[in-house]
Formats: sequence, structure tokens, C-alpha cells
Amino acid sequence: MKQLLGRAATVLGVVVVALGLWALAEPRLVLETARHTVEIPGLDADQSGVEVAVLSDLQVGMWWANTGMVRRAVDEVLAEDPDLVLLPGDFLYSTEPDVQTQVDTVLALLAPLVDSGIPTLAVLGNHDHEAGGAQEIEAALEDAGIDVLLNESVVVPVAGTGGSQEGGGETGGLHVVGVGPSRPGLADPEKAVADVPPDAPRMVMMHNPAAFVDLPAQTGPLAVAGHTHCGQIALPFAPHSSYLGLTEEEEVVADGWAPDDHGAEGNDLFVTCGVGFSLLPVRFNAPPQVAFFELVAPGG
Repeated sequence: MKQLLGRAATVLGVVVVALGLWALAEPRLVLETARHTVEIPGLDADQSGVEVAVLSDLQVGMWWANTGMVRRAVDEVLAEDPDLVLLPGDFLYSTEPDVQTQVDTVLALLAPLVDSGIPTLAVLGNHDHEAGGAQEIEAALEDAGIDVLLNESVVVPVAGTGGSQEGGGETGGLHVVGVGPSRPGLADPEKAVADVPPDAPRMVMMHNPAAFVDLPAQTGPLAVAGHTHCGQIALPFAPHSSYLGLTEEEEVVADGWAPDDHGAEGNDLFVTCGVGFSLLPVRFNAPPQVAFFELVAPGG
């Protein structure tokens, strides 16, 4: 019996070591691409087919940061050549050795995207604020031509519509709504959608998916969020279960599409895994992800 227990302990030890090594390797070897087609009310038939890429949670400044995968993810976006790119926050994780060094790293990683000329919009995340670099990263992104939205909307021309415009003054084009980060208490979904005409096509970007439940009904037919890293360590054979679902007291949408009854009527949420890390530089069963959405007219 002792010999049997010893062998079992050895096997268990080998398995644990192997799983730990894979948790270190997975985020550097595996890039998942999620692809979905979503009907957007108000989108004209001749506007169908607009493609939106979503890339979240760079987490620059995290120890052993996943900058190599950020580069690969940016390359994946460029290869797809979408009509629009959304960046739902957490560009920074820390500001050591200083804010400007981390901000410069973020801009260098995003430079190929900026140079491509693809319209790109962003919101900030909680770590951008917690790291003390929110103002600096916002200014740098804006200077590079990436609009950073804070509880407001912008009109993006699609399929030959007119020029972009902050606020909601035009009905042509796609209205992109950017909700502020839930931490440090800057999320105001009602204000964010207030200027969007009721019948205008729109999608909503936020960092923390917790803000989704405060979107008024029929204002977010497609909302995208990051923040969760899809749990970062998710249970095998249970893709929607992770340490987040096991430890948080409130309902957490950590991965993929939210349940149909989550949030107000007519709203739908997708949570992307993003690229970076929090606390530990590992991912298990939650690889880095770039999400692509094809927006089509209802019935198209």
C-alpha cells in the first residue's frame, strides 16, 4: 500500500508540475480568435458586413508581461484588416520604473495598428487608474489618433457613410459607445448612450463587464468588455467556470456571451479574454484572445 501511495504521489506531482509549466506556456504559445456574426438594429442592408476587432488588457508593466503576445495579437488584427478596432482598456499594470516608460512601451506595441490607419477607439480600465498613469496613457493614445471615450459616443463611418463625429448628432454610420471604468467609479452607462438616436445602429465598449447591467434596455445590442482574462485560470471541461465564478459574491460573466437573462432587454454582452495577466503571469484554459465581430443588418 505504501508503495502504491508513493507512486500515486509521484504521478500527482508530475501532473501538477506539467500543469504549472503549461500555465506558464499557454499565454505565450496560444492565441485564440473568436468570431461572431451579430445583427445590429438600425444597420442598413448596404452597411452589412462591417467587421470590428476587439483587443483588450495589454497589462504592460505586469512582471513578465506578455508583450510578445501583444505583438502577435496586433499582427492578427492587421492581417484581418477590419473596419474598426476597439481597445477596452487596461493598457497599463504598473508604472515602474516610471509612467512614461510604460506608456512608451504601449505606444510602441500599438504603432503598427496606428500606422495602418484603421479607425481605433479605446476606453481606459481600472489598472490604468490604479497604476497612476490614466492621464498619461489617455493623452498618448489621443496624440496617436486613438480616441479614448469616457461615457460618450462617437459616430464611425461605415460602408461610405459621412465623417465621424463625437456625440450623437448624425444617424449615418455606426455609433460606438464607450463606458468609463467601474473602478474608480467612473462608469455611467446611461450618460454614455444618452446622445445616441434611438433608432441608430450602435455597439457598446466597456472595460468591466459589471457595467453592462446598468445599460438601459435596447441600447446595447452588442456590448463588449474585457477585464476578466476569462478567469485567467479556468476549470478544464467547464469553459465558463473559473476562480472568478467560485470566489466572487456577485454574478460574474467571465468568458464569452452572457446568459440571455443577464442585463436589460435587448442588450447582449460578450466578454473577451484579452491578452495580459493580473497577479501571476499564467493562464490555464483561458488563452489570450482577439475577438472579431461581423455586424449585419437584421434579417441579413
